[in-house]
Amino acid sequence: MKKHKTLLIQLVLFLVTVIVTTFAGMEWVTGKTVVMEGFDWELLKKGFIWYAFPFLGFLTVHEFGHYFMAKLRKVKVTLPYYIPMWIPGISFGTMGALIRIKEVIKTKVNYFDIGIAGPLAGFVAAFGFLAYGYANLPDKDFVFDIHPEYEQFGENYADYAYQPIYGEDAFGQIDSTQLIEVSSFKLGDSILSKWVKDTFADQKLLPHPNELAHYPFILAGFLGLFFTALNLMPIGQLDGGHILFSLIGEKNFNKVSPILFTCFVFFAGLGFYKVNELQELFYKEGFSALLNFLIYVLAIYVCFSRVTKSMQTNWIIALSVILLQFCVSYLFPNAEGYSGFLAFSVLIGRFLGIYHPPVIDKKPLNTTRVVLGWISLLIFVLCLSPYPFY
Repeated sequence: MKKHKTLLIQLVLFLVTVIVTTFAGMEWVTGKTVVMEGFDWELLKKGFIWYAFPFLGFLTVHEFGHYFMAKLRKVKVTLPYYIPMWIPGISFGTMGALIRIKEVIKTKVNYFDIGIAGPLAGFVAAFGFLAYGYANLPDKDFVFDIHPEYEQFGENYADYAYQPIYGEDAFGQIDSTQLIEVSSFKLGDSILSKWVKDTFADQKLLPHPNELAHYPFILAGFLGLFFTALNLMPIGQLDGGHILFSLIGEKNFNKVSPILFTCFVFFAGLGFYKVNELQELFYKEGFSALLNFLIYVLAIYVCFSRVTKSMQTNWIIALSVILLQFCVSYLFPNAEGYSGFLAFSVLIGRFLGIYHPPVIDKKPLNTTRVVLGWISLLIFVLCLSPYPFY
């Protein structure tokens, strides 16, 4: 009975994820929210076939890579739990999927095999979808279908469409204080996604970078490579953590992982607050600015709250990272990290952990696994974009 209930939950989550990811696909294809666009069956098909299918296809291949490898290694595991999340106009339709290991893994080999199977399988799928998207670019009228207002500018729409637009005052004069922001959502290339774009795309059909997110196969493939990179981060109990742990052993891993995590948190918060701007910020916004800053400090502490068993030591590490961020931003005012990684940093530091559980069987990996392990970490480097969305 309990098994049937679990299967029902998994099935419902999957179906809901398919529906809301299709809605998200409709929004990315049209540039409008589903509420604004309405339910058009042709558009619904596009949202599913062009976006939900490749994106959820990548997630499914990734998770079932883990699942089938766990079954092969006779490790008890659940089917995937899909996580739907749809906020009209600003989401991808899902926060991903996960499987649950139902027993303690006792060998390095099993950790390695189960950990690497998902990212490698998902990587192949994501690469294929991205390459297909770039190799099959529609003509430039595709952009005009999304933004009819651009058509008046012709092929040179980018020279005009993204210029600042100013409002008018009561007398019909241009008011420079009423700048109307030009919305944009750009995909920040990784080494690999840029190579795919340069290799497979007809450069004459490439749209302006602001418009690439409206090309659903490209968006789905890009997200696939990006999430592959996040999973392959060699930290804690992420897939990359399992792989690096199996390659270098528990003692070395539990030294390297905290260092890599500290660098990640440092980059995520770099430039979020700058020394030379703090005084002006507090003066203008008063208590709310101070409160926001304290929340930021607390968030950084939460990232490091499980590094040691000493709260005092963890506070020292957190404040040291913040101080170093201030120093770098003072010396290099233009230095910016990517604050979008802060939430992921909190997730790793507080919930997933940055250390790896020990194993009973420490038998070393064979040569084939070692080679595959280092290749997977190279894939991490090639797929990771420091500024994925801007």
